[in-house]
Amino acid sequence: MRLRTRSLLPGVVAVAVLAAGSAACTTKHSDEPGGNAGAAARPGSGTAVLKDGSATKVALVPGGAHPYFQPWKTAGAKAKKTYRLGDVTFDETAEWDQQKQNNLLSTLAARGYNAFGVFGVSPTDINTTFADLKSQGFAVASLGSCPAGKKNAADFCLSTDVELAAYKAAKAAIDAMGGKGKIVHLTGNNVDANTQLRIKGVARAVKESGGKVQLLQTVTDIDKDLQTAQRAVSDLLAAKGNQIQGIVSTAYNPAVAAADAVRSSGSRAKVVAIDDDAKILSSIKQGTVTATVVQNPVGQAEVGAWALALLQTKQCTMHTPGQSIDSGSFIVTKENIASYDSARQRKTDRLKEQFAEKVLTCR
Repeated sequence: MRLRTRSLLPGVVAVAVLAAGSAACTTKHSDEPGGNAGAAARPGSGTAVLKDGSATKVALVPGGAHPYFQPWKTAGAKAKKTYRLGDVTFDETAEWDQQKQNNLLSTLAARGYNAFGVFGVSPTDINTTFADLKSQGFAVASLGSCPAGKKNAADFCLSTDVELAAYKAAKAAIDAMGGKGKIVHLTGNNVDANTQLRIKGVARAVKESGGKVQLLQTVTDIDKDLQTAQRAVSDLLAAKGNQIQGIVSTAYNPAVAAADAVRSSGSRAKVVAIDDDAKILSSIKQGTVTATVVQNPVGQAEVGAWALALLQTKQCTMHTPGQSIDSGSFIVTKENIASYDSARQRKTDRLKEQFAEKVLTCR
């Protein structure tokens, strides 16, 4: 397989703006008739129930090792069983390197995998990879991140709207601060377009305070690993801890580091984190973390594998090729910590309906 890359930019971008489309397919229960398979594919016709996915082998391929992707494993295994797919595998490289990811994709294609859900390493180069996979007849989804810019060469992108998620996090922190004070934003790689969208989301929430909230500092490039994040947060609290009323973390490792640092230092800063790491959830229960914004990696893998199978079997096509869909983000507090996962599952169910009604055109 001819996979090429240009210069590597670390990080990923997750632009997930829901593009509206006219109705495409109707969902049916598995025991309902499958409809007229010979009818012309058109909006509003057909069924999005996969008729036979046994020849579809789906590969879910993150950009590298990261806790965020672990739910893809169980969701992929569930999708294989639920939709009777030929196979679903989860595979990743040890390093975040676009060329190594390309090599892995080549290996998987040689092993017979014909549908790919990929979290691209380089947002500026990943379209080359997507286009090459597509040219060989494979169904391709950009999962968990979208390419930089306005073009997506994959069939679709299913990812968090990270600007919206960051905005939600900042609003939650500002509310916990009583609507005034100084806030710090902890995030990932500064050159990553994903990070820039998060910075934009936090800035929008701060601006809406009408000057009552000041963004004291945005700390970037601290999501490489937990140790890097811990050092950065420790230094921040040592230097400016008495000035900080709120901390928003829009990257995984800084979120865990902030939860630990606030608890151990006795800081009274209101912390809003990201994702549902056990430490973060425990800190919410204890009251040292105010809230967290969780994403939907399970929905990305489950719905992504199902949609890829519909595309690979030619049962459906994309109504708008390259469309981006928000997989959802959810504020979790002490009040809803026991029920948020049910809300996330309901979102996943709605995503399937959305694909059937607006995203796919099925026969």
